[in-house]
Amino acid sequence: MSTEPETTEETGPGTPETPRPQGAPGASDTPDASGGTAGDSGTAGGGLAADEVDGDGASEVSEVAAASGTSGVSETAETSETAETSEVEDGGAGEAASESAESAADGAGKPELSEAAAELAAQRVERERIERRRAERARPVESGAKLSGTAADLLAAVRAVEGGGKPASTVFAEPSRPAPERAPEPGPAATPAAPVRPVPEPEPRRQEQPTPAPAPAPAGPSPRTVEAVRRVLAEGGAPEALGQQAAAVLGEGAADLLREDPWQLLRVPGVRPEQADGFARALLGAECGPQDERRGRAVTVWLLEQAALAGHTALELPALTAALAQRSVPDPDEAVQSALAEGEALVFEDALEEAGAPATRAADDEEGEEAERPVRVLIALERYAMAEESLADGLARLINSPAQEAGETWAPVVAALSGGAAELARAVAGHGLVLHTGGDASRAEPAALLGAARDAGLRTLAVCHTPDGRDRLAALPPVRGAGAGTVAGLLAGAEGPGRDGDGALELDLLIVLDAPQLDVESAAMLVESLPDGARLVLSGDPALLWSAGPGRVFADLLAARACPQIASRLPDPGPIGELVSGIGIGELNQVEAPGKEVVIVPVRDAGEAVHRTVQLVADSVPRAFGVPVEGTVVITPGHGGSAGTRALNSALKERLNPGPGRFGGFDPGDRIAYSPAPGRTLPGTVVKADAEGLHLSCAGAPVVVPRERVEAWVRHGWALTAHQAVGGRWPAAVVVLPGDAAQALSRPWVYTAFGRGERHLSVVHGVEGALPQAVAEIPAKPRTTRLATLLRPQPPTD
Repeated sequence: MSTEPETTEETGPGTPETPRPQGAPGASDTPDASGGTAGDSGTAGGGLAADEVDGDGASEVSEVAAASGTSGVSETAETSETAETSEVEDGGAGEAASESAESAADGAGKPELSEAAAELAAQRVERERIERRRAERARPVESGAKLSGTAADLLAAVRAVEGGGKPASTVFAEPSRPAPERAPEPGPAATPAAPVRPVPEPEPRRQEQPTPAPAPAPAGPSPRTVEAVRRVLAEGGAPEALGQQAAAVLGEGAADLLREDPWQLLRVPGVRPEQADGFARALLGAECGPQDERRGRAVTVWLLEQAALAGHTALELPALTAALAQRSVPDPDEAVQSALAEGEALVFEDALEEAGAPATRAADDEEGEEAERPVRVLIALERYAMAEESLADGLARLINSPAQEAGETWAPVVAALSGGAAELARAVAGHGLVLHTGGDASRAEPAALLGAARDAGLRTLAVCHTPDGRDRLAALPPVRGAGAGTVAGLLAGAEGPGRDGDGALELDLLIVLDAPQLDVESAAMLVESLPDGARLVLSGDPALLWSAGPGRVFADLLAARACPQIASRLPDPGPIGELVSGIGIGELNQVEAPGKEVVIVPVRDAGEAVHRTVQLVADSVPRAFGVPVEGTVVITPGHGGSAGTRALNSALKERLNPGPGRFGGFDPGDRIAYSPAPGRTLPGTVVKADAEGLHLSCAGAPVVVPRERVEAWVRHGWALTAHQAVGGRWPAAVVVLPGDAAQALSRPWVYTAFGRGERHLSVVHGVEGALPQAVAEIPAKPRTTRLATLLRPQPPTD
């Protein structure tokens, strides 16, 4: 491992006099004399701005959770990374305040569309599936044990309102209004049932479209609706620029809805409670106050949405009520009750088995025969609760599916393989669901399984998180360019096989690589799309960052131990593979890098970090390794700060592709990151700009972004965050760690960032001892989910 001297632009070994930063991989104990300086990572304050994005909700919940000992929302680097539409570091990204996934989905999903459009279509299918699921479930949510106190009041109130037996005012202590009627909610989540599958019309494979047409972004709300919303926003003192987003999120009746309930403005990404309060005061006058039931309900939903951005699918009741109190809600319990009665959220009670976990204990029954049992009460948005239940049902169906003709069908597949691939094939032959873990080199084993199963006449497909992953998989000899796709393309029908009359994919074997990147919604759609008897292999590296969307599907499945788990023994090669493998177990080791595969570049402050990064990308790496500029990715912990993606991209553009930036700051030839939906980032380049919008090339497919959405969906992309880069690999990677990034580091972040380079890794190092500390002591931040509980056998309920 080498340290680059501060006086040269070459990527080479440093002189003995060059100080190394303390704690760098392979560094000596001599600390860097300077350390890093803090950048502009504060949150923008003041009035309501169209481009402000806030992470305070997650922060509020996490602070209260830490104080109360409950599992709340953790606002960390992972929070900001996860919410690509919600940048916690600086709170000032206009491009991050994108429209909701629901509004973005309208109009996408044709076979000839790009990966980005495929993702939007997949979200539309998910929304339709949830609506069908809600319509078919007729029973209210049941509890798994008896409760007392506030939790019992909540559950009793919800049951009473759902059943129509009494209004909420007869159950709750203080409400003065009867609860409106609600549609029946889903029944017990723990009982596996045949899922309801979407039944789209069979569509041709994406490969059959050799020259795809440009994929425009979905059409937004009507101009009349947007204009009406802008007038209401102006009356309330809010920026009229929010009109497009508000209309897209709230629908055609957005203007009337905002007049009736100004706090609905909180549904617009980036709006904070204090800003919505100001808007409400301007519209309502003396009628406005913190005790307003509409405010409590809206803040409850907002906190749950902030939790989802941080990766949680639900929040424990104590954490939620404490966060509401911090947001000046006078009666947090009543606010939660109101949200439940209005159908804005759902309540669940899950049994706990973990020792020391916070819990409410069920009381003994009347005869005293039932022992006390720990439970937790969770509040969740319906969208994620339904997806998690649907996923659990579908997984149970696969796990319990009989192995039909397993011996005869899979014997030739097992016989054709050896080593880890044969072990994987034997597990797949007898089980409907199999988990496979390992680093990047381990992808060869599911690839071999895919090829052998295809040669045996089985209908097979492997999908990855990104187009880059798909292309790397397709290049492996067992795959031979066929049978590879992306998750988004498969769900939208743009890739993969057709569907049968029941809407199920015509597959015998589906392999999902990059499985840690599956959120609960994508995973639910995949599982529900598989026919009975099909085999599902989820393969991935559990040490990577978790999904950008809510949930931790792969980690929950590994913890549940409900199916076979095959651990690959194939190590990642070379010095970079050795370094990353050590990081995965919490060790930042010195590695031998005779070819300068790993180089440490010490810096004193953020300004020097930016300068050195530009030198590496533009001069040093191309000259020393022959890697072109487009073959190098820059990774940094966040978008804000003096060495975040904005600052780095600005400096890199000035050096590599200077121009006037006449179209939203972009010029032809700019590298970009296109994010049409939360958790989906496609690297690409700018082709041109005209009256239609900004024309991009993403993964070889043309995309047209309308002018009004460029700011929200497109960033410059020479520098990315780790979550934006996960799933892809480049010949060279430059990881920038300025001094103000120390608090953002964790073991999964370092593992993910350092593993993006195939041939070379440069670490621009200014965090001194924070790097080894993060690797050794800071694991993945916990997420509150229900999947592991739903997969456990549940005790009978009264």
